[in-house]
Parts: sequence; structure tokens; C-alpha cells
Amino acid sequence: MSEHNDEPVRRATLADVAEAAGVAPSTVSRALATPGRGNRETRERIVRIAERLGYVPASASHGAPRERTRMVAVLVSDVTNPFYFGIIRGTQQALRVAGYSQLLVHTEESDEMEESSLAELRGSYDGAILAASRLSDQRLAELSAEIPIVALNRAVPGVPSVFIDTPRGFDQAVEHLASLGHKRICYVAGPPTSWADNLRWRAVTAAAKRLGMECVRVGPFAPRKSAGAAAADAALNTGATACVVFNDLIAIGMLVRLGERGVRVPDDMSIVGCDDIFGADFCSPPLTTLTAPVEQAARKSVSVLLDHIKHDRAGGAGAPGSAQRKVAVLAAHLTVRASTGPVRPG
Repeated sequence: MSEHNDEPVRRATLADVAEAAGVAPSTVSRALATPGRGNRETRERIVRIAERLGYVPASASHGAPRERTRMVAVLVSDVTNPFYFGIIRGTQQALRVAGYSQLLVHTEESDEMEESSLAELRGSYDGAILAASRLSDQRLAELSAEIPIVALNRAVPGVPSVFIDTPRGFDQAVEHLASLGHKRICYVAGPPTSWADNLRWRAVTAAAKRLGMECVRVGPFAPRKSAGAAAADAALNTGATACVVFNDLIAIGMLVRLGERGVRVPDDMSIVGCDDIFGADFCSPPLTTLTAPVEQAARKSVSVLLDHIKHDRAGGAGAPGSAQRKVAVLAAHLTVRASTGPVRPG
């Protein structure tokens, strides 16, 4: 009597190849997608292992017509961060109107998970929106030549992008603090992998220099409320009378910690956040913050991506584009609430 196994055969994944090769999933993805880049020996070893394991990239049919899935992948770095609620809601509504569905991917603030998710799910979506991507500009440009993508809240040369101009908003925040008599301010930094963090720091320092203010930096900190306690302690050690914070979650955590330590906001220290998330207007005290048109940016991203998908099907993702390669810029503005006030005399 012959034996047989009715269980389905498990297909090797990108993660399996990475583990067998002893490299990161992003390295495997680059080696298989862009043969001319990277170390030749490493690439050849990865290819051999992929063949041995029977791994077939979802993009193996690149160049051949693919069936439309009517799905768009939306990648966010932290689904628990209220900043992304507007992005998720805005993209889902715009996609539904266009006859598409949304595939939501949580990348956990990891560039490797972002890249491996794009590779593993490639057969499941027609294009992707990368919100606050942790990938490098170079890698985003390479991906844009391979698949239709849009970078949201990121401005990348050669990549379709929708950028919320928070740096200009941070300039407004520093001017606001200067008008209240603050002379020494502190920038509370976000994660080192954040493209926006470096841009915001440069904006704060440039405005402070122009206005004759001292500016110091503390961090980096995870973009979560739980990081606010350490951020508040570090800021107090700088002697600054006001803080400009990477995002609202850290800022709200700072308000809690400062209250625990008996530091009055804004009498002893002023706090400015960024994003105007749900809850920023009814924390204690209500948070002065940068308000961004998040849902508008999400809808614009969908519009740009669907144009890109149409262009891709007509001439290939790497074909010369026009509007698809431009950066759409949306303004952010300062919303003043009770967490900022004049410097206390003495």
C-alpha cells in the first residue's frame, strides 16, 4: 500500500532564505531584485540558497503582465500611534471610492520588516503607500523602479511622494516660543531611523539661530507615550524653559512626568508637540502642537498611486514619468493651546 501525505507543502519564504543565508531579509530582497548591486559572492550565495529551498519571489514575473488584485498595501510603522489613524481612514475611504481594497501592514518601526513585507506580499497588491518609511532614499528609489509606490510624509527625489511640511511648522513653533520670551529651548528627538526627525531638528536649530536663541537636543526616544518620562527628565537637565518635541505621544508622556515631578506646565516649562493627534486637545494641559492635514495627505497619496499604477501598466514602473515622480507638499500649522506660556520672571 502506498503512503501519501495530504498536508499542503509549505512554500519557502523570504525569511527562510535570510535565515539560511545568515543575512537580513532586506539583503535577500535587494540581492534578488537588483542583481547588479551589492557583493557578488553574497548575492550568488543567496541565489543558490533560494534555489535550494525552492523560494520563488512574488516578483519573479516582473516584466510580464500581472493580474490586477484591486488591492493597495498601506504600510505604517506603528498602528497604535493615533497619527496613523487619519492615514488609515483617509486611504481606505479614497481606495473604496476607486474600487480598491486596503491591505494594512504594521512594520514595527523596522526597515527590514518594511522591505520583507513588500517582498512577501508582492502578489497581493497592485501598489503600496509607505507612510513615514524607514527605508533609505536610495532603496525607495530602487523600489519605485520595480513596483508602484508612494512615499507618504516623506520627500524622496525620483519617487512619487506626498510630504507634510512639518519643518515649516516647527519654524512657527520656535517663533511662538521666542515671542513668549524663551531664550533656551530643547528639541526632544524621535527615533534615529526617522527621516522626519533629522529634518525637524534642522528646522528647529535654524529658527533658533535666526532668532538668537540657544538650542539643545536630547534623545533619541521611541515615538511612544511611555518614552515621555525619560524625555522629560532629560529635558529638565538641560536648563531649557521650553521643549519642541518630535511627536505628540512623547509630549503627552512628558506632561504626565512633569506633573509627577511638580514641574508646572507652562509656568516652569512650555511644551510643543507635533501631529495634533486625538487627545492632544484634552490632555492636561491641552497641548500646543502642529496640526497637519493627515487625511488630505492620505487621499492625495491614493490619487498619486493610482495614477502611478495606471502608468506602470501602460509603460512599466521604471519608465520615465511626469506627475508620478513629483513631490506634493501640504502645509502644517501651529495650534496654540495651554501647554505654552511666557517665561516666568527670575
